[in-house]
Amino acid sequence: MQDIPPLPEDIERPVTDKSARETDTGHETPTDTLPGLGEQLRAAELRAAEHHDAWLRAKAETENLRRRAAEDVAKAHKYAAEKFVGEMLPVKDSLEAALASENTGFDNLRSGVEVTLKQLIAAFEKSGVAEIHPLGEKFDPHRHQAMSTLEDPGEPNRVLQVLQKGYALNERIIRPALVIVSKAPGA
Repeated sequence: MQDIPPLPEDIERPVTDKSARETDTGHETPTDTLPGLGEQLRAAELRAAEHHDAWLRAKAETENLRRRAAEDVAKAHKYAAEKFVGEMLPVKDSLEAALASENTGFDNLRSGVEVTLKQLIAAFEKSGVAEIHPLGEKFDPHRHQAMSTLEDPGEPNRVLQVLQKGYALNERIIRPALVIVSKAPGA
């Protein structure tokens, strides 16, 4: 190692005492601001790391919510008819019981079919299925399908005959009623 010669007297030596670094105006010299900048940089890096961690956690939570929502939608599609199927099972049981009976007279068979029809109507009502039977109503192309028209002395565009009932599920038309509509004489 080489010996370092002492500094000449006219070269300024580093100041280690804070009070000695202050100029006659009372402000610190620029060399004193470097440790403060380093601390600020470390604090900013720490805050940035905290924000990044919070962002990663929020992103993971959002992905989990999205995944759970997709699973819920898939389950809803898969099991959408579950309630309706539960309502229809007693109807199926009644029909099977009627077919299994060997010595059924016409009156017994008819009363069995009537009970089964009542079960079916109750199942439809519980599931929000409504019957559309528009006899005598004004023709509505959103709810009815005109199969033909007949001249009638009464009001035109009225349902004269229902060929097939329509059905709606919670106000949404599943099958329009097939109808014959009135038209004015000579029209």
